[in-house]
Amino acid sequence: QVQLVESGGGSVQAGDSLRLSCGASGRTFSRHNIGWFRQAPGKEREFVATISRSGGSTAYADSVKGRFTVSRDNAKKTVYLQMSSLKPEDTAVYYCAASSIFSLVVADHDYWGQGTTVTVSS
Repeated sequence: QVQLVESGGGSVQAGDSLRLSCGASGRTFSRHNIGWFRQAPGKEREFVATISRSGGSTAYADSVKGRFTVSRDNAKKTVYLQMSSLKPEDTAVYYCAASSIFSLVVADHDYWGQGTTVTVSS
């Protein structure tokens, strides 16, 4: 089992950068792939990025490719989402989630954090 806590959200201007962190507790963190998802008001939760157990494989939604970078530090039990060139449409609650498989699908993730809010104004 793994517990996840997101941090780093805030209110920024379009074009700014922000780094989200996903801190984990529990001894099985390095056995999990970690995904980032987001949910805007009135919309379904959607995939943003994911990273494999070792950090050797990553995947991104087309909407963030080239602007967001996911990384992890297993020694610190932390996954990061570096977000650059932020747009108003990136406004959402961002969640990290753990999965035993490398997946882009919400339902494949068993453990979720509480979310951190990102607001991008134009």
